[in-house]
Amino acid sequence: MSETSLRSIVLVGNPNTGKTSLFNKLTGMTQKVGNYPGVTVEKKVGKLQIGQEKFQVTDLPGTYSINPSSQDEKVVLSFVQEELKSPKTQIFIYVAEVSNLRRNLLFFTQLRDLGLPIVLAINMVDQMTAKKISIDIEKLEEELATKVIPISVKKGTGLDDLKKFVGTFVGGTRKPQDNELYDWVTSYTADHDDLDLLTIRSNSVRRMKRINELINYIVKKQPSKFDNLRANLDKVFLHKIFGPIVFFAILLLIFQGVYSWSAYPMEGIDLLFANLSSWTKEVLPKGTFTNLIAEGLIPGIGGVAIFIPQIAILFMFIAFLEESGYMSRVVYIADKVMRKFGLSGKSVIPLISGTACAIPAVMAARNIQNEKEKLITILVTPFMTCSARLPVYLMIIALVIPSTYYFGVNLQAITLFVLYVLGFLAAILSAYVLNKFMKLKSKDAFIVEMPEYRMPSAKNVFLEVFNKTKSFVFDAGKIIVALSIVLWFLASHGFSDEFNNAEQLVTEQYQGQDLSEDEFKTKITGFKVEHSMIGSAGKFIEPVIAPLGYDWKIGVAVLSSFAAREVFIGSLATIYNVGNEEFDSIQNRMRKEKRADGSAVYDLPTGISILLFYVFAMQCISTLAIVKSETGSWKWPILQLVFMSSIAYLAAMAAYQILS
Repeated sequence: MSETSLRSIVLVGNPNTGKTSLFNKLTGMTQKVGNYPGVTVEKKVGKLQIGQEKFQVTDLPGTYSINPSSQDEKVVLSFVQEELKSPKTQIFIYVAEVSNLRRNLLFFTQLRDLGLPIVLAINMVDQMTAKKISIDIEKLEEELATKVIPISVKKGTGLDDLKKFVGTFVGGTRKPQDNELYDWVTSYTADHDDLDLLTIRSNSVRRMKRINELINYIVKKQPSKFDNLRANLDKVFLHKIFGPIVFFAILLLIFQGVYSWSAYPMEGIDLLFANLSSWTKEVLPKGTFTNLIAEGLIPGIGGVAIFIPQIAILFMFIAFLEESGYMSRVVYIADKVMRKFGLSGKSVIPLISGTACAIPAVMAARNIQNEKEKLITILVTPFMTCSARLPVYLMIIALVIPSTYYFGVNLQAITLFVLYVLGFLAAILSAYVLNKFMKLKSKDAFIVEMPEYRMPSAKNVFLEVFNKTKSFVFDAGKIIVALSIVLWFLASHGFSDEFNNAEQLVTEQYQGQDLSEDEFKTKITGFKVEHSMIGSAGKFIEPVIAPLGYDWKIGVAVLSSFAAREVFIGSLATIYNVGNEEFDSIQNRMRKEKRADGSAVYDLPTGISILLFYVFAMQCISTLAIVKSETGSWKWPILQLVFMSSIAYLAAMAAYQILS
């Protein structure tokens, strides 16, 4: 039976009600993650077997009402519109949370009154006794005219009853109970003006009044220790002073974890692919195809795989914070400050994550509901100093900044700190400018829920990490591998006689000198790179980069580093005929590098120019690929590349010209 012929179940509800936990419980590892057509909001689909029959289960994004104010809410409305026009779904399962029925029921009653087949599943009923909550389920069913099933996803309570009801459910005639709402939903389009929204807003106000009356006599709640715990924790987490302190302490832990904990697995992956390349060259016959596999394809795949530890660790932390209920507190305390720059509280996590790697940081922007704020966050996050820039920073700082102390602090350490600060300032100031000039429509309303604190589910955290990591590998990976192969081709081929006759020319040049076989091969490699297509490009752009203090060799390293910032060091090691990439060897060779007039290439003006270029320039091709993947268009990454490269060029040129 094909997926399209399966009976369908759709999970809907507000955020933080346990909807995704229920989806994971029902589908297990039979689920897959993709994007809705035309947008980057994730679509989770899985399979569930009830008796002898199989169902397809879809988890829609969490939303508070039928009135869309974000991209994921537009996805939900679009899904509902399609369902009303051409019914396909067997049943909607609306997941509510026992402590927040008053708020949860607004969206539920809207879906019910549209005539959709729906059942209400009240989650976390295992906490009712401890929280001193009692609900008259029979009367609630009577008042809502809907089947109500109490469940606990965490404990597994009521899930069999839910599946039994769904398995035997037979949808009747669909008839809207609210014609005003039905007419608005079926006719709504994205270009409706604010007056068109007055209908639904007025409708929502009337609904909330009826829901309040219903909850007041059906749900009884007494003060409990959970209320006291939540109040005490919120006094700290939402405090105007202590809240940010706790937040920055957690961010420090996240940054340390992503940067430090991923070091060994990343080194292992890097070594694995390096050994695989060497093994491939040894086993396969010599030739272009072998070089393509060993020097292009395998390193390209490795360039994708090496990010997996960082992505997995980052999303593990994010999933843990979301599951625990703390992430909403972070959004609340950060929103007021970030909004002044055109961002929101939800932009904080991607920006801080960008200090480890821009790729998972850009992916983390998916949590931002507002389309304009999400796009601005994606565009400015690469300004944050990623860990890949550190080798460049450390090498150049060691070359041009003296190791002196001021008030007990090393000047080199101060320089490194300033580079991080410059990246952050560039991000928020760029966000401010983009917010002023970007013409995207955006709602100003800010809704953030303060859910109950709870212990994160290990299964939910694992599935979140697994699905998002898989999404990165298969979505962005295809682009990254292709671009890596292009770079290999440019560095491995040339049209000039010098490139084609490199071995002969190098032999003649060093005839009579006692070079070892390894030294001779290194000379040939450096000569071929100089006269390869990418070397020729370096010579070609030398007039453009000369105002920055760069010669063609630095230009080639800069061009090559768009594959990954660390490549800057490797490129210089090859160009300067150093047979390895040991830091000291490269540093010493660079220190000895002279211009035609005998002056040092890496003096203070050139060093500061290089540092500023890497502070502001686009991070790497991998980042461009993931921005394209997240925005669904090459428009934004191209504009991003031009914008950041222009700032980097002007800043580097100004520094060199002023300091020279």
